[in-house]
Amino acid sequence: MSKEKILVVDDEKDIVELLQYNLEKEGYKISAVFSGEQCLENVKSELPDLILLDLMLPEIDGLDVCKFLKNNPQTSHIPIIMLTAKGEETDIVLGLELGADDYIIKPFKVRELLARVKAVLRRTKNNIPPLLKEKDIIKFKDLVIDSIKHQVTLKNIPLDLTSTEFNLLKFLASHPGKVFTREQLLDQVWLENSYIVDRAVDVHIRRLRQKLLTASEYIITIRGVGYRFKEEI
Repeated sequence: MSKEKILVVDDEKDIVELLQYNLEKEGYKISAVFSGEQCLENVKSELPDLILLDLMLPEIDGLDVCKFLKNNPQTSHIPIIMLTAKGEETDIVLGLELGADDYIIKPFKVRELLARVKAVLRRTKNNIPPLLKEKDIIKFKDLVIDSIKHQVTLKNIPLDLTSTEFNLLKFLASHPGKVFTREQLLDQVWLENSYIVDRAVDVHIRRLRQKLLTASEYIITIRGVGYRFKEEI
């Protein structure tokens, strides 16, 4: 069985060689580029199954690359793990808000990186996690969640959601009135990726609410506990 294709994007050749060597040992097919512009060119010619993306890149930085890829319908499904020497929470949060699936702070341990790569690939192998396939279509007032088309509409207008945002909304809407802790949402929506941190849930909820516009009130925060989807009255 062939392994997935991974694109490594980093301007530090030593890092690229380290990643390429260890990922190829695991059987992955690796391509490597050294700038944001090269990354975008590479993705055009051959869609990878995952991108390891450094944030500090020449020409086009990693955040702009992430934003471009996640806003493009042809590439929005590709999972992105950010590699960054920046440990500040603002950089991490911004990357997650742009649609990145996970992040790793340099210097990193190779075994941890490999575990995260495997977890993200497992999670995204089937675009919609099995637990989210309970109903093909969920309707709540003016909001429609269509799993067949993988589309959410509000008043018949399509909303531009990432795969993670779609899965999060679908899961909550599938269980109206039930409160889920952040840990439970991590287990159910992110499935086997135990490395995603609790605050990533809050980041994705905030981003999701912004995109839901007037339907943002359907996701209710239960202080000190987690989140629930509004019940039909």
